[in-house]
Amino acid sequence: MAGSEAGHRSGGDYLQVQTTTDSRAEAMELARAAVEARLAACGQVAGPVASTYWWNDELERSEEWFVFLKLPADRYDELAAFLTERHSYDEPEIVATAIVAGSSSFLSWIRDETRPRPAQSDPAAAPEPLSDETAEQTVQGEIGAG
Repeated sequence: MAGSEAGHRSGGDYLQVQTTTDSRAEAMELARAAVEARLAACGQVAGPVASTYWWNDELERSEEWFVFLKLPADRYDELAAFLTERHSYDEPEIVATAIVAGSSSFLSWIRDETRPRPAQSDPAAAPEPLSDETAEQTVQGEIGAG
């Protein structure tokens, strides 16, 4: 990914989608699962952050964790449905921001890593699911890459 133009305009072809959760464990799992499903090229978890918001006519304050996901814009609907289905909140935050510029190689990497892969014909050849510890290390590694 090194050696690319730093200011390539993407024309809104790529997004960073964010959501929040009330636990680091759920944030890590959402990031891992979205990347594993190739709905996002990388997932980053940050927090905690102090949130203040209205819920059921009550002013709430809570500690939350951000999940940031980078993906091609044409995968947004699929990712939003995925997050809605798996999220623990009744009304999860799912907000997309256009990536208006970025390095050509990084944007290409996002596109390449979110392409659907051919189905495995041999179930024995399918990769093993990641343990929680391995998933956390993988997502933490992606923070540097993403």
